[in-house]
Amino acid sequence: MNLKKTFTFLRQLAAHNNREWFNSHKADYEAAKSEFDALLTVLIAHISLFEPEVMHLEAKDCVYRIYRDLRFSQDKTPYKTHFGGFISARGKKSLHCGYYVHVEPGNSMLAGGGWCPTSPMLRAIRQSVVDNIDEFRDIVEAPDFKHYYPTVGWERLKTAPKDFPKDFPYMQYLQPKDYIVWHQVSDEFFSAPDMVDTIVDAFKQMKPYNDFLNYTIDDYI
Repeated sequence: MNLKKTFTFLRQLAAHNNREWFNSHKADYEAAKSEFDALLTVLIAHISLFEPEVMHLEAKDCVYRIYRDLRFSQDKTPYKTHFGGFISARGKKSLHCGYYVHVEPGNSMLAGGGWCPTSPMLRAIRQSVVDNIDEFRDIVEAPDFKHYYPTVGWERLKTAPKDFPKDFPYMQYLQPKDYIVWHQVSDEFFSAPDMVDTIVDAFKQMKPYNDFLNYTIDDYI
C-alpha cells in the first residue's frame, strides 16, 4: 500500500487550485481519495483491536471534505491541499480525542489529543492534569510516547494560566492552549513497507493519552 496517486494529485492541486482545473481532473481526485480511503479502512481495522469502539466506522465517516469553507476566510482558494482523516468513535466533528492522519506534501503528520477545547473544557483538563500529575507524567514522559510525541500542545501560554498556581513544578503541562500531540512524517514515509505498522504503533502509544483527556472532555460533549 502507498499513496503515490494521492501525493501526485495534491501537488498538482496546490499549483492549480481553481474549480476549472479541479473539475477537469475529477478522475484524478477520485483515484487519490480512493487511495487515502483505503489507508483509513486498514487503520480502522487495526485500531479497533485496541480501541473496539471504532469498529463500526468506515472511511467515509472519518475523511474530511476537500472543499474549503470560504465564508469567513480571506483566502478564496476553493480546495484544501491535503487529505485529512479523523478516526474517533464519536465522529470526525467531535471534540472527543481520536487518531488523525494528515497527508500533505511537505507537511504530513499523525496527530491526536485535544483540539480546540472550549474554555471550560480547557480549564477542566488543566485541573485534571494538576490533580493527576503523576499519572499524566507517566503517560507523556514514557520513552515510547516521547519517541513520537515530544511536545504537548500546538499553541502555548508564556506564563501560568489564570487561577492556577504559578509555582506548579510541571508548568509545561498547564501552558498548552490545546492538548494536541503530533508526529511529523516525510512524504516518503507513505511508501515505506512498514508504513501501516508504524502508524498503528504511533496511535497505540497515543491511546493512554487520549483516554486521560477523554475522561474529562466527555463530561462536556
